[in-house]
Amino acid sequence: MHALKVTRAEDFPEWYQAVVREADMAELSPTRGCMIIKAWGMGFWERIQGELDRKIKETGHENYYFPLLIPLSFFAKEAEHVEGFAKEMAVVTHHRLKSIDGELKPDPEAELSEPLIIRPTSETIIGDAFSRWIKSYRDLPLKLNQWCNIMRWEMRTRLFLRTAEFLWQEGHTAHADEADARAETALALEIYRQVAEDFLAIPVIPGEKPENERFPGAVNTYSLEAMMQDGKALQASTSHYLGTNFAKAQNITYQDKDGGISHAHTTSWGMTTRMIGAAIMVHGDDDGMRTPPAAAPRQIVIVPMLRGKPEDEELKAYCHEIVAELNKLFAFGWPLRAHVDIKDARPADKRWDWVRRGAPLICEIGPRDAANGQVTFIKRNALREGEKIKSHTLPRADFIAQATGLLETAQKEMFDEAKTRLQSNIRDGFNTFADLERYYGTDDESGEFKGWARVHWSRPTGAALEEVGTRLKALKLSIRNAPSAQPASYGTCIFTGAPAVEEILIARAY
Repeated sequence: MHALKVTRAEDFPEWYQAVVREADMAELSPTRGCMIIKAWGMGFWERIQGELDRKIKETGHENYYFPLLIPLSFFAKEAEHVEGFAKEMAVVTHHRLKSIDGELKPDPEAELSEPLIIRPTSETIIGDAFSRWIKSYRDLPLKLNQWCNIMRWEMRTRLFLRTAEFLWQEGHTAHADEADARAETALALEIYRQVAEDFLAIPVIPGEKPENERFPGAVNTYSLEAMMQDGKALQASTSHYLGTNFAKAQNITYQDKDGGISHAHTTSWGMTTRMIGAAIMVHGDDDGMRTPPAAAPRQIVIVPMLRGKPEDEELKAYCHEIVAELNKLFAFGWPLRAHVDIKDARPADKRWDWVRRGAPLICEIGPRDAANGQVTFIKRNALREGEKIKSHTLPRADFIAQATGLLETAQKEMFDEAKTRLQSNIRDGFNTFADLERYYGTDDESGEFKGWARVHWSRPTGAALEEVGTRLKALKLSIRNAPSAQPASYGTCIFTGAPAVEEILIARAY
């Protein structure tokens, strides 16, 4: 028996929803397409935010905040950008409500002179600020970051993965030359890789998106692609070199060293609460979430086996003493986070509550443990041996001395497990599109797990690229990216028959 009523093998999408629900991470809100992020989910995001914010600031960026509402005219300046987001924009048209025929409606006399867009991203309003702030080459580079919420009117939503409103950070920078801006774009992607792999134990493949998958208005878009346990890909983050496109549209110019006037080169990049969904689908099991120890809101949870007897107070004191000692330690560069669960509930119910949430180390301590000066615990990432719950017992002093090492080992084990899955489920050897059709064509009928394909690519453009998109869509596939690590030589593009210039990854995706 497992803690969840549905397994990954039975119904992966329903399993995912069950993990979010049973781990008490989030729930749907009364507002269509939006979610309420609960304590464990928000604690997880705060840990990601803390680590990412530290890395961003270490590289010379500062945090700013810009308005939620953006004038429509700002988007009209950049035609390609607005076209890319037009179908997802939420528009504010009135500034007041009025009771009309007994119903609250927008007051006809309170219509805004210019509609306001709830930000789908902030390039336009930040670009407007850049145009005022940047006057000389001495003002460059200008490097800022913003933590905020975003609204994109998604029609089909799923908690954490795709919601109408979500949380993220968005970095925006302006540079004097292309080389500096491109270096910034690469730096942002590397920061994201470190957070994904080192902090969340999610192995990723960095690379460049094809032309038809670029951020609207960008010259180049780069992404991290992660493999979920069902074989699908998830875009974990993106970084965009915007060239001078936005600078020209928004008059971001500066006086260069020779006294001439030049347009700045700009970048933007972001990571979102989608990373929580990624962690669930990479690490979760049929008992619920397995939270990466570096990012867990509670890394060690102690459940006292309380029995409603006088000796319970001694047991509580023993547990609190252990937590006090643990919380003096450091793990992954941060103070260790240990917690005693003394809420009024059956010990077994509390244990399974933390199992479903995925607390990395869960200690069940009873009177006998306290009397013997020991700690009994389970490693959440290695909970079962077959169908049997696997527990460990150590003397109290040894457990405290080994606590950081246990967490670090669990983190590595989770990354190695996911890395093996990723590497063993990327298939090459596709010489024609027919090979790709045969591999993926019967997938829906057989229910067989299919990972990713790595194929040769000639970078078609225009109508040829549109045709590729149509053919892939028929198989429910998409191009993920051209990995940064490429072979020394290439064969023939499986789509055009022309000589290939790179290899790309193809997969079904969220």
